[in-house]
Amino acid sequence: MKTNLVLIVDLICFSLFTASLAGQTVRNTSTTTQNGERVLRIETIVPVSPEKVWQTLTTTEGWKGWAAPVAKVDFRIGGTIFTHYDSNAKIGSPGTIQIAIVNYLEREMITLKLKLTNQFPEKTRAEDQDLQEIVQVIAIDSDHTKVVSSMVGWGIGKEWDDVYNFFAKGNQWSYQQLFNFLSAKKQ
Repeated sequence: MKTNLVLIVDLICFSLFTASLAGQTVRNTSTTTQNGERVLRIETIVPVSPEKVWQTLTTTEGWKGWAAPVAKVDFRIGGTIFTHYDSNAKIGSPGTIQIAIVNYLEREMITLKLKLTNQFPEKTRAEDQDLQEIVQVIAIDSDHTKVVSSMVGWGIGKEWDDVYNFFAKGNQWSYQQLFNFLSAKKQ
């Protein structure tokens, strides 16, 4: 009886939480650390299992489905994710995005090291060694998963403010694409 009561309370809480987010599938919950460092944080709850989310985040086919039409994923510690938004481009063409895989915990989290492309100011490219994205995959239940992206390692100054604002918009869009892709997969 107690187990059923806990389950009912959990379902009510989950229902209230999702109702409060009605129409808001991706949220920007950015914050600042106690040391004053910015954390660009984007969250979404997708209607699929954590295993499906993990497969989408760690395979070439997954990245092509939600992130970019051109992608190549070598998923391992020390591996790389390459993407390009131009469907006519090839990996290595100008504009290829290169993301290093720093580490991961299977089906839980991935730490990515971003390397800014030539579209960003030279100052920020020279100072981007600490720019990382931590992607967490958090099981809610067997059919719902919370995905949290936290970007850290931002520099200081007007150029960095512009880069931060670019990624605030871009990551919101990207994780909306992830939500749309995985929601369609549920159908």
